[in-house]
This record gives sequence, structure tokens and C-alpha cells, in this order.
Amino acid sequence: GLYNVYCMSGRVAAIKPCKSDTSEIDPKNPEIGFIDAEGLIVFPGLVDLHSHLREPGHEYKETVETGCASAAAGGFTTILCMPNTMPVNDNESVTRYILDKAASTGVRVHPVGAISSGLKGERLSEMAGLKAAGCVAFTDDGRPVEDARLMRRALEYAGALGTPVITHAEDLRLSNNGAMNEGPVSTRLGLQGIPNAAEDAAIARDISLAGLTGSRLHVAHVSTRGGVELIRRAKENGVKVTAEATPHHLTLTDKEVEGYDTNAKMNPPLRSEEDMLALRQALKDSTIDCIATDHAPQSSLEKEIEFDRASNGIIGFETAFSLIYGLVEEGVLTLSDAIRKMTVNPAGIMGLECGGISVGSAADIAIADLSGTWTVEKTAIRSRSKNTPYMGRTLKGVIVKTIAGGRVIYSR
Repeated sequence: GLYNVYCMSGRVAAIKPCKSDTSEIDPKNPEIGFIDAEGLIVFPGLVDLHSHLREPGHEYKETVETGCASAAAGGFTTILCMPNTMPVNDNESVTRYILDKAASTGVRVHPVGAISSGLKGERLSEMAGLKAAGCVAFTDDGRPVEDARLMRRALEYAGALGTPVITHAEDLRLSNNGAMNEGPVSTRLGLQGIPNAAEDAAIARDISLAGLTGSRLHVAHVSTRGGVELIRRAKENGVKVTAEATPHHLTLTDKEVEGYDTNAKMNPPLRSEEDMLALRQALKDSTIDCIATDHAPQSSLEKEIEFDRASNGIIGFETAFSLIYGLVEEGVLTLSDAIRKMTVNPAGIMGLECGGISVGSAADIAIADLSGTWTVEKTAIRSRSKNTPYMGRTLKGVIVKTIAGGRVIYSR
């Protein structure tokens, strides 16, 4: 059936079946904001566990404000931002700075604190202080924690705080500054490859440490079929591990690098079709718990140079919903499952009070037109950076409105 959702004071006040007569709603009453969503789909505001807002330090790529505008345009009302800013978010003042900047955007921004001081991998950050200031998890994302003993300590401390650790799983000796996935395409293009084993070995180590400590481990941007198998087995063995996959790893392969397109350069790299299909299956059977964008803005300074010197990263907020709806159209996921993996599942992993629409919940809502299409163009992108391999593509499924705390923060 069809329902009316009533919001008051930033929360959902009531959900009632639609009556054929809407006399109870007077759209002309200036005190009542009325949004007609007939023929559209209404779902909880999307939740993204993985983004880079680049502020402080790299505001020419993105700011908290432009990043949040981009997130809102993608239907996101809650996002987590990674600590690899400049200075690094390894202390309370940086955490508070980000929260202050985010306060006026309407998007709920949850900072993630650094595991190690300065992301140097030498000593732990002040985790308790970071959590008290507002950090919801810990990671050195952008780089792995190479020292296994330090990673063990991080899991122990975070476990005592009741907070997950997010791992960027990469063995740097094996990845060896590679520029793309190791395989036939890298050989043909003459580019240094990154083998699947660089990710698999690191995931195996961190799963082992999560088992040892009993703490919660979240594996960021899984990209390999071996990684998927390790996570599946760990879950069966009762290890507290969760995982995310990105829309780009679910929809693109290393063939995208043909022509040396630096917008297809990212870490972990786009993998083989076999890996992509394994990720899709893992998403379907819930081995992979959620979808996260890894929104990583880079300016033309970092991208319009030789492939092996270009920076990693792809913007992801604004294309995420459409790309995942493409998987629904292909029959990989049901619509409700796709939305669950972008709302209630990521919220649950981080213990956040969002991701659902029920009486009393925050009025964080996205509205989409599933039959509508849009073309990814530089002028249409709200992010300050434009680095996406989807440029020029027409995608199906359009975010029409984003509402956070009962307030419209994006309208197409």
C-alpha cells in the first residue's frame, strides 16, 4: 500500500496509509511543507561509512561544505570521513574542527580517528580522547597499519571503547607502488601491477588479530575474490568482522584503465571480472555487509599527469545510488536489499541511530525517481573535484530530494 509520512521537529511523527482523499493535508497551508512523492520511491537517507572530505589541508580538492553538498545530492544524510587530512585527525581539535564545519550542512558527519599518531604507524593515537570528541571508529585509511603488534593493540583499545577498527588491507611490500591490478591488462599496458595477494594477505592477518582480541574489525573497500572467501570463513568461525564494497569495484574492471585513464586509478585497484563477480555474489549473500563510496576527490593537478604518477581516487557520492540501482536492474540485488545495504546495515555496523524510517526516528529521507535518467557531466557534479571514470555516462535512478532532520537539504 501507499503511505503518508508525517515529520515534526526533525523526527518522523506518524506513518499512515494514504486515503484516496487527501483532505487531511492542505498543501497550501504555509505551516505545512507538503512533498508529493507519487510515482517516486521514498527510503531512509543513505549512510556512507567511507569518504574523504579533504578538510583541513586540501581544500582545493574538497571542503566539508562541498563534500556534504555532494553527499546530499547523492541521497546521503549520514557520512563517515577518514582521518588522512592535513593535519591528520589524530587529536580532538581536528575532530572538533570537522564537526564545527559540518554543523551547518544538514548532513550528519561522523569523523573517523587515526589509529596511529600522524598515520605513521609507530604509536597509537589518543583513542579515548578522539572517541570523546566525536570519532565513531578508528583507521589509518589510505595506508595500512604495517606493524602487526600495533594493529593488535589498536584492536584491544578500540574493543575496550566499544568502537570498530577499519582496516585498509594492503601489504605494501607486495603492492610495491603498483599502479593498477596485476594481470593481462597491466602486462599489455606496461604498468606495474598490484597482485590480489597484497590485499588477501593483509585481510588474513587482520582477521587473525580480530579473532585473537575478540574486537570488531571492519574491512574497507574489499576488491578480491580471495578477500571475500577469507571474510566468509571468518564469519562462519564467529570472528566479529564486517565488510564493505564500493560501487566502482562492483561495476567496473581493470579494462577501464585501457587508454591510461587516470580516473580509473584507485587503491585498491579495479580488479578482474572474476573478482567483480565474486564481490557481487558476496554482496548478495551478505558476506559483504554494506556498500560504501570511498569518495576520494582529486584535482586535475593529481590526475592530469602520467598514469603511474597520478594520485589514487574517484568521487563517489553522486553516482552511488544510480550505480547500485543498476545492479538491481541486472537482478544482482532486490531493491529492498540494495537500500538495506546503503542504510540500516552500515548504520548498524557503526552503532549509529539512523538508516530507517519509523515513528520517532530522525526524519532523514531520500526520494528517488527510478525511471528517470541523468548524465554524469562536470557541470552537474556538486563535488569540488570531478575525478570519475563514469563521466559522460547516462545512469538510471535519479535522487530527486534529500531530507535531513525534516529539512530539505537537496532538491533536483
